[in-house]
Amino acid sequence: MIISVINLAYWQVALAYLFVLIVLFIIKSRGISREKELIIASVRMTVQLVIVGFLLAYILDNPNPFITFGVVLLMTSFAIFTVFRKFKKQITVPLKKTVALAIIFGSLPVLFYFLLVVIQVNPYYDPQYFIPITGMIVGNSMTGVSLAVNNLIKRFTINKTEIEEALILGATPKQASKEIVNDAFDAAIMPTLNSMLGMGIIFLPGMMTGQILSGVVPTLAILYQIAIMLGILGGVSLTTYIFLMLGYKTYFNHEAQLIEH
Repeated sequence: MIISVINLAYWQVALAYLFVLIVLFIIKSRGISREKELIIASVRMTVQLVIVGFLLAYILDNPNPFITFGVVLLMTSFAIFTVFRKFKKQITVPLKKTVALAIIFGSLPVLFYFLLVVIQVNPYYDPQYFIPITGMIVGNSMTGVSLAVNNLIKRFTINKTEIEEALILGATPKQASKEIVNDAFDAAIMPTLNSMLGMGIIFLPGMMTGQILSGVVPTLAILYQIAIMLGILGGVSLTTYIFLMLGYKTYFNHEAQLIEH
């Protein structure tokens, strides 16, 4: 089967901005004040992707382990600070440290296992595989941790009285926090599970679609998609688990008393 890729001209891409105009018309007619955010998001997306496109072209043409791992480190750091920025004053310093440790020791081991053991990339630093798959695994892990942080903060605030009562009755911090941690973990992995449930029947995932459009045989694209979804599931689950196992402890002092955050 011979598949040719249709080249897109700049004017063809410009035609796609019609969708932005449609959304602008809708929110304007409905009196929704989102015009500025939509325009900024559209412009920012365009500029960022153009810059990334040129950078990727250089990196792929000049493979180097230092550049590859430098990009991985940069993407991981950006994921960590994105979580910090999202919650701003809501997240304490101990929780920030926990987020950083979780993303580093949760997503990166999964990433290296996936690339070096499952796919067996050769050379081991090949940016063609490292960079896009880092984005998928670390990006989804960041989303999972964000959901876990949100749930942990809310539940410890809402259920403060119940936790204190459980401690008074002799429960350990781990026991008093068990339901909160379980609910937060469940909420964090649910989007990934929902994606897996609908994949292939309701929608074709981005990686698989991109490979098919680039000329890869669909059966091979399917194998890659199955593998990467399992990798994403592993990254999200491990990262979120590490965060929650360390995160709930920041709400208690050495005397197993609930502290204010």
